[in-house]
Amino acid sequence: MARVAGMASRLVRGTAIGCGVAALVGGGVGFAVGEPVTKADLVPARELPGDLCARIGDVSKLLPKASGGPVTMTQGGTTTITCQAGSSRAKVRAYTSASVKVTVTAYGGQDAGAGNPPFTPEQVAHRTFTRSPVKGYDEGRPYPTKVERTEGGLAGESWNVHAVVQHADIVVLVDYTANPIDGDIAQQAALALADRAIWESK
Repeated sequence: MARVAGMASRLVRGTAIGCGVAALVGGGVGFAVGEPVTKADLVPARELPGDLCARIGDVSKLLPKASGGPVTMTQGGTTTITCQAGSSRAKVRAYTSASVKVTVTAYGGQDAGAGNPPFTPEQVAHRTFTRSPVKGYDEGRPYPTKVERTEGGLAGESWNVHAVVQHADIVVLVDYTANPIDGDIAQQAALALADRAIWESK
């Protein structure tokens, strides 16, 4: 009787373990056996707000004082939205100029190849971030961030800043050029603008 009970106990444990493994593997068995990924398996890119640039708000502090009122960037695009504003020396009495461009892209899922589960939107966004030609990582930021800046002018009074920031399925690229300006201030402004764009794209 004891031997039969022991065998039954081992059989129950073996069955339970087998069911547990099957439950864990079952979630990915379709991809594991090489079934093709369909459009239904891919998460589409989410729609960004149609008034995203207006939501980002006034950028007049980033530009020379060509006018007394607020400046809202002009908007273009749908899945990828571009916001732009600028002023040239021809429009301003002082020898100053500046331009700012914010590009916000929402990424969808992608096919990862036969036998593999599809990439999630966040994975696609992070892959795009890491492949960006901007090299300088900023480790002190809450979101994955790369920044590069180039000095110009006879006295280093002109700066061109490129900032790339990723948050979840969103990648934001900020291009900010200003003259005259301090390099640190230009970089801080570009990163603040990127953070604002991320917040408003939610």
